[in-house]
Amino acid sequence: MMAAHDLWKTLEDLSEEQFKQFKWFLKQDDIPKGFSAIAVARLEGADRQDTVDLMVQKYPRTGALERTMSILEEISRNDLKQRLFNTLNSRRKELKNHDSAPLNCEYGRMKSKLEKTEDEIKLMIQERQKKILEINSSEEFNSKSADRHIADSEQVYAVMQQSVIDSLAHLNLAIKEKRETTKKQAKGFIQELEQEISELTKRGAEVEQLSRTPDHPDFLQNFSSLNAIPPTKNWTEVSVTPASYGGSVGAAVNQLVETLSKEKEKLIAKFKLRRVQQFAKDVTLDPDTANANLILSDDGKKVYCGDAIQNLPDNPEIFNRAINVLGKESFSSGRFYYEVQVKGKTSWDLGVVKETVNRKGSISASPDNGYWTICLRKGNQYNAHAVNLTVKNQPEKVGVFVDYDKGLVCFYDVDSEDLIHCFTDCSFTEKLYPFFSPGRHFDGKNATPLIISPVNYND
Repeated sequence: MMAAHDLWKTLEDLSEEQFKQFKWFLKQDDIPKGFSAIAVARLEGADRQDTVDLMVQKYPRTGALERTMSILEEISRNDLKQRLFNTLNSRRKELKNHDSAPLNCEYGRMKSKLEKTEDEIKLMIQERQKKILEINSSEEFNSKSADRHIADSEQVYAVMQQSVIDSLAHLNLAIKEKRETTKKQAKGFIQELEQEISELTKRGAEVEQLSRTPDHPDFLQNFSSLNAIPPTKNWTEVSVTPASYGGSVGAAVNQLVETLSKEKEKLIAKFKLRRVQQFAKDVTLDPDTANANLILSDDGKKVYCGDAIQNLPDNPEIFNRAINVLGKESFSSGRFYYEVQVKGKTSWDLGVVKETVNRKGSISASPDNGYWTICLRKGNQYNAHAVNLTVKNQPEKVGVFVDYDKGLVCFYDVDSEDLIHCFTDCSFTEKLYPFFSPGRHFDGKNATPLIISPVNYND
């Protein structure tokens, strides 16, 4: 067995820097192959003698020697390696029942080469396993996307089908009502005619009977009352005009087309919002960037402007005049989305900014200055870099979506699912941070906080 003295003598010939490197290799697993690491805590502060003791305990038989020789080669002390190898040869006869092959320089060189080949193969396997995971993840995402599109398509067609059914039902009802109106009119005319016929028939019978009566004292008196024809309507201009149903059908079809168009737009807006909501990220506020007027909640989800200025250090990241704060999380690729409750506020700014934006003094929030934001002013004025925005309803929750690679920043009214505004063809060259400004206090009129809300997305 290799004497600990020989190992110690070898380590004594190492410089301090080489000895430091030697101990670093002892902390690594599988360097060389098949050897486990010595615990960092045990090697910390160990001198050369302590290190030899740890190696002898950790690696029995010739293990300590083999590990030493391998590390000596790594740190370019092949002279010491050769000396140890010669020592091993001189002690080989002392080893009994040892089933390992004799060591020699050629064997060590070939073994080292094989180990490197093995490491390369391992790395290639790992890279391919990683690629499999990447492909599986992409396929899973694609499969879920297909399922969502199928479900959305079924919903669209179900809504359209129901609209057609409802439209047809309303059309049929209108036609039936017209038919009933015409039928009721005809029935009324017939009843009047039958009543006149009845009266005329009765008068005719009376006249006929009187005409057959012989001379009678009452003849002249009865004649004067029966000679006149009962009053009747002039039916010459009376007719039942057939109802026009074509106009009803045309109007119903036009109304159906308009309804389908509106439903289509609503569903498309809904599905577009759902598409971006799947990229929701957990965003929190960064107190190290917050203006001294701002009050942040402990969980970093709420911010509002207080009525007093806090005494904060003027570090480079803080906004020292503008009432702004950034999110902690940064993004430099891919897509991300978050939602902010703005209900009850009369002024706010939201969006994203690049990492190097000016945070001192007066700020002009424009894309040229690294700000992709929209804002509310005076309770009802919405703007995006001096462009007035038209909103159907006053948003209570705003969604912010960024596609870094496509240069896209979009804002949504989450409740109505309408698109508020989009910045397109943006040129992103550095990290982006979520941006928030709850606006000034305005004597309590704008004291409601901005609240980063969990995204209610049903996958």
